Amino acid sequence: MSLIQTPHLKPNQVERRWFLLDADGVSLGRLASMAAQLLRGKGKPSYSPHMDLGDAVVVINAQKLQLTGNKAIQKIDFRASGYPGGQVYTNYGKLLQEKPARVVELAVYGMLPKNRLRDHFMRRLKVFRADEGLKRYGGAIPVDMKNRKTRMGGPFVLPYESNTNPAEAGGKAS
Repeated sequence: MSLIQTPHLKPNQVERRWFLLDADGVSLGRLASMAAQLLRGKGKPSYSPHMDLGDAVVVINAQKLQLTGNKAIQKIDFRASGYPGGQVYTNYGKLLQEKPARVVELAVYGMLPKNRLRDHFMRRLKVFRADEGLKRYGGAIPVDMKNRKTRMGGPFVLPYESNTNPAEAGGKAS
């Protein structure tokens, strides 16, 4: 009987890749769950919930994101300054027009585990209003978000080219 063990990597042995998610016409929840899974590294064979083994994610076209149902009117973003009367309530329809990156960041933040690793994961999430992220992170692996059967590392992720290094194209994944 052979035992199969999950490889336990040290932090300096982790290989991080960059993934590109295009939010054009994609619902907020589907985009956020895919980004959260990629940030955690759940598709890797070396995945361990107590370690930061995930990849970096670049989201472009956040302004063209779709909010399903009545979320544009009913879903509210609440912020408080800490001063009396400093509460600010903004519905997601208005927030998506003014600050689409905040909409994506809040959704992904809520889908990550509530522990001290969450801030490490969020540092590797880059969100852009339009497609200016393509210039800075041109070597990122595009993920087909239009296909319903998209899985991390599955057949709908375009093959990874090892000769392109997105860190050289303007970013650092660690």
